[in-house]
Amino acid sequence: MKISNVKVTVWEWKNIPATSYTKHFKSSGSHNAHLALVTIVAEDGLEGHAFLGSSLGSIGNDVNQIIERYKPLLIGQDALNRERIWQNLSTWAIGWNAMRIIGAIDIALWDIGGKAAGIPIHKLMGSYRDSVPAYASSAILETPQHYVEEALKYKELGWSAYKIHPPAEPLLDIKICEMVRKAVGDDYRLMLDACWAYSYPDALRVGRAAEELDFYWYEDPLPYDDIYGYVKLKQVLKIPLAATELPATGPKAYAPWIMQQATDYLRGDPVIKGGLTSCLKTAHTAETFQMNYEVHHGGNSLTNVANLHLIMAIRNCEYFEVLLPDAAQKHGIINDIEVDGNGMVHAPQAPGLGVEIDFELINRNKVLEKQ
Repeated sequence: MKISNVKVTVWEWKNIPATSYTKHFKSSGSHNAHLALVTIVAEDGLEGHAFLGSSLGSIGNDVNQIIERYKPLLIGQDALNRERIWQNLSTWAIGWNAMRIIGAIDIALWDIGGKAAGIPIHKLMGSYRDSVPAYASSAILETPQHYVEEALKYKELGWSAYKIHPPAEPLLDIKICEMVRKAVGDDYRLMLDACWAYSYPDALRVGRAAEELDFYWYEDPLPYDDIYGYVKLKQVLKIPLAATELPATGPKAYAPWIMQQATDYLRGDPVIKGGLTSCLKTAHTAETFQMNYEVHHGGNSLTNVANLHLIMAIRNCEYFEVLLPDAAQKHGIINDIEVDGNGMVHAPQAPGLGVEIDFELINRNKVLEKQ
């Protein structure tokens, strides 16, 4: 099943509400963004798809890179040889742009593989389950009371947990954690994600507060390259640490985190880590060390579907992350992922990615197409 064509369609996502998840990475006011649909075509006409981009991130020069650099490496290759293709593309891949392009190509190849076999991707990987609990993952909100109200809303909807992205002001962050815990009660799971914002003394101070409040995990409190700091923090805190969402690298970069016992949970997603193939390798490695691989939000609707397939195929991921608000996260799919009344999300059952892309919306807002 040889690859005969690779094409990229760019469209504009309009009127995205202002959002912020870290003090270093935010949008100001309602805005538009460009997303890309990557399509890999096999000789028999089967097509695999993936999205590039998010409501916050530019696709930059990705389109030209895919067509000029990666397409010649793909044409004529067997679309079912995902491992060979991933190895060839990732050998010299460095940095965010390369990893997300390889990630999109890999997702599209898994989509073709599932369609060729007539089964969803998670079954192609080897399914472990068909549903998983979801947790609500906040944006940075205006006041502590806004966090309280949002946490209560999702608790009442039956969701399993709520994660706070705080303003990264340590005393205020502690106050938010205290108010949310008091509001939701002691039996509801809470997590805290500082998005690499703290110095070591502040990370320790906030971590001790989160620990006392019985938070479930404490995510990315220190800069993502400060393994030494994470080792020190893990030695003095009892609350589980979650890290490794960044940098944009493949599976080998996780080795020092595991061997130095710098974190309790590993993190990653197909965009940042170079595809489903890459994430599957890391999840299985983590399992051998009795560690969870908690899959990070994918940045766009179709990557989140890919995330869901991955989660369904591994044992060591406890939750599906739903980044809020929906208006800044869901776009381009007709039958997007929904959380049911019991706080669960369910595995797609149609072949490949198993969802319906909104081609009419994409074509209506198309700004560029290259092949």
